[in-house]
This record gives sequence, structure tokens and C-alpha cells, in this order.
Amino acid sequence: MPLEIIADAREMRVRMEDLRRDGRKIVFVPTMGYLHQGHVSLLEEGRRRGDVLVLSIFVNPTQFGPSEDLSKYPRDMDGDLAKARGAGTDFAFTPHASTFYPPGYQTWVQVRELSQGLCGDKRPGHFDGVASVVAKLFHVVNPHAAIFGEKDFQQLAVIKRMVKDLDFDIEIVGMPTVREADGLAMSSRNAYLSPEERQQALTLSRALERAQALVKAGERDAGKLLEAARAEIASAPDARIDYLELRDPDSLHLVPTLSGPTLFAMAVFVGKTRLIDNRVLRV
Repeated sequence: MPLEIIADAREMRVRMEDLRRDGRKIVFVPTMGYLHQGHVSLLEEGRRRGDVLVLSIFVNPTQFGPSEDLSKYPRDMDGDLAKARGAGTDFAFTPHASTFYPPGYQTWVQVRELSQGLCGDKRPGHFDGVASVVAKLFHVVNPHAAIFGEKDFQQLAVIKRMVKDLDFDIEIVGMPTVREADGLAMSSRNAYLSPEERQQALTLSRALERAQALVKAGERDAGKLLEAARAEIASAPDARIDYLELRDPDSLHLVPTLSGPTLFAMAVFVGKTRLIDNRVLRV
């Protein structure tokens, strides 16, 4: 079937209810648009898992902090829809902020503990915006399954917890980070990087690889692993660490000594662009 584009939430909900009644399995991929191959891989997985594939394209204003420029977030609706068609998407839900958050809107979803630390501390209120918009999108689309990338590891943890706590009957699927051939994690924010900064950004993946190599060699002390990663990132003159942390991949609690799979998560400014990356270190 050709891609159907719907902006109205009520119309979208009715269409999805009709498909559910027909016994169709709906798989949903929420995005903020400016799609890259990482997003396409989520759509391709969704195509394999269900009968109806739904993509949302919505630059959610409530997850941007006061110092973050919403207006400069990259957008390419025509390109996004072309990629969606290429991946076999059936529906693109493209709501407008003025109707999705009408005047007087004041209801928020908060996942308290998992929203703390990492990006939660650096971007206050960010995950309240994420949880709230995803809950609204789930209410409209009512999918059987939803697919997210593991590059936003804390976001995925927050959504899994919200779905469990609020009894959403939705399977949440996390998919591995898709990387460029040189190791850079694909991100819409990579578009902000100059060619020189793009090269310096490779220090993030190299730092993760260095940490995994040390773990493989027997290192278990979190402090020493972080020290090695800091040294790697310091080799890039325009890189500035926002955070480097080792955490339990389930609870997101800090890990002083590795005894099992451990999340190494980082946020690094390269020039003015804030990039995130992570890897689960295998002991």
C-alpha cells in the first residue's frame, strides 16, 4: 500500500483502531525526523515484525531545554518521507506541536529514578518530555510493538520502565547502534559537524573501543577505564567531555568495579555539537 500521511491525532487513532479490529499487527517507530540509516534500520526491522508499519515524525518541543535551540534542529520532511517509502512504511504520523500540545496543556509523565544521572542531569526535564510525548504517541497509534535505537540507551530504559509501570500492552524492541564505516554513531546531530569536527568525533567510538580492549585484557577498575577514555578524547582538540560514566545496564546505577556486562555511556561536545554514544562492555 502507498504511504499514507496523517497529521490529525483523532484520524490517526481511528485508522489504527480499524486495523487492529481487522487483526493486523501494528509496529511503530517514533522519530524526530531527519532520518538516517539508523532510523531506516529500525523501519526495516519493523517491516519484518508486523503487518502495518507506522512512523512518526515530530520534533518534540518539550524535550528541549531552555539553552537548546529547537528552531535549529535539522528537518527534511521530503527526504524523510522518501526514506519511509523506501523502507515500506505504511503510515507517517506528522502531528503539529500546536495541536499535540494545545493551549492549557499541563499533564506530564515522569519516570523518576531512571531519568536521573547521565543525560537526565545534564538536560533537566528532557526525559519528562520524552516520556510524555511517547505516552501520547502510544495512545494515538496503539501499536503492538515499538522499536527504538540503543544509541539513546537511557531513553530506551525510561520508555521500557514507563511501559511496564503504566501497563501499556506494547512490546518494546531495542536495536543496536548503527555506525558509519569509520565507527561514528549515526545521529541527526552529525549534520552540525564541520569536516574537521567530523574527524575529531571519531574519538568517541575509539574511547569505547579502548575501554573494551582494556576489559578484555583483564582491567575491572572503573576509574582506570574512565582515565583511559578521557586520554583518548583529550587527543581531539575541539572535544569537551560532558560526562563519561560506567553504569549497570538495567538499573543505570554507577558501577565502581566491573563484574558483568556494564554500560559505558558518554556525552561529548565536539565544537558546539553535543554527541552521545555508548557500548555495553563485556567482561
